Parts: sequence; structure tokens; C-alpha cells
Amino acid sequence: MPLPPKHVKLQRFDPGERPETVAKRFYETMNSRRTVRMFSDRPVSVETIEWVVRAAGTAPSGANKQPWRFVAVSDPALKKQIREGAEQEEREFYGRIAPPEWLADLAPFGTDDDKAFLETVPWLIVAFKMMKTDEGGQVYYVNESVGIAIGMLLAAAHHAGLATLTHTPSPMKFLGQILGRPEHERPYLLIPIGYPSEDCVVPAITRKPLDEILVVRS
Repeated sequence: MPLPPKHVKLQRFDPGERPETVAKRFYETMNSRRTVRMFSDRPVSVETIEWVVRAAGTAPSGANKQPWRFVAVSDPALKKQIREGAEQEEREFYGRIAPPEWLADLAPFGTDDDKAFLETVPWLIVAFKMMKTDEGGQVYYVNESVGIAIGMLLAAAHHAGLATLTHTPSPMKFLGQILGRPEHERPYLLIPIGYPSEDCVVPAITRKPLDEILVVRS
């Protein structure tokens, strides 16, 4: 059958094993992933960051517009500015904005407005969603597309032995200002990425069992 215009034949990935085996192994790897707030200053190569972001860039997107931009920051002065901006917003959040129920839900995690790890960690990746293309064209399903890409970035980082945090200071406009990004790029997520500290601890949480997250209609 002739190919439609601008199409190429799919090069299907074949892991060479039963899909159940491969899927289970991937689950076991990802099940050890945890959000971390205690980072080491151990260096991470820029090449590693590049591969992680390349993996994110393979994500599907609305009309293949790829409406994301990832800004990787290792410069200490910029990290300090980002920390100061984040802590300013977090002080407002914890001190005035967050309702009691939200603060109660956060209490078991021990979070507060101190974000010293933003300077300790070797890299900050700031994910921006693009509200139009660089040429001014239309984009589609922006939040969905960027969300998928970030999920793949987190998986790639974990697969590389790195730890991450999905940090959401709100509002995040200060990130675009500090990093000199254009108006059509809007901050979506701040992701510290590096190695956990030797004394790193994480909250004792459980994840929902399969029967609470999957409905099978066969």
C-alpha cells in the first residue's frame, strides 16, 4: 500500500522479550522513584541533562507542535535568584494564601518555605509551556503535551539514577523574568535534578493498589 504524503514506515521497537516481562521490569524500576527534597551537590554532567531532555522531547504533542522549552540552570548566581524568588512566593503561600485544609494535607510531608536545596542541587530544569510557536503559529493541547513530556523527563532522570522534585511555586512568572524568556513561554514547572544526599529521607507513603486506579472493561 502506498504511504500517505509525508509519512515513513514505522520502525517498531521490539524489546525481544514478552511484553509482560518488560512492563513488569519497568514498573519495578519506576516504583522505586521518589520525590526528593534533600539533594547532594555531587556534579551531574551536562551530557546527562541533555539526554534526559532529549527523552522528554520524544513525547507526543498536539499536532506535533512540541510546545515545550526546557531551560537547564547550573549557574550558582541564577540558582540563588531562583531560590530567592521561589521562597518569596512560598512565604506568601504558606503564610497567607493556602487554606487550612491544604496546609493540613501538606503537614505529613514537612514542607515549608525554605528551599535551600534549589542552590545545593547541581541542576534546575525549568519547564516552560509555549503558548504559540517561536514563529507565532498556533499550538494545541499545550498542558497535556507538556505534562506528558515532563513525565517522560522524570522517568528518564530516574532511569539514569538521578532524583527529582516537581516544584510548583505559584505564581511562577518570576522564572521567566530571571531567565529572560519571551512572553509566549510560560513557566510550567521547576525541577531540581541531581543525586539525593547521603542522609536523604522521604515521607513514608503508600501508592494506591491497582484495583483503585485501573478499571478493565473486557
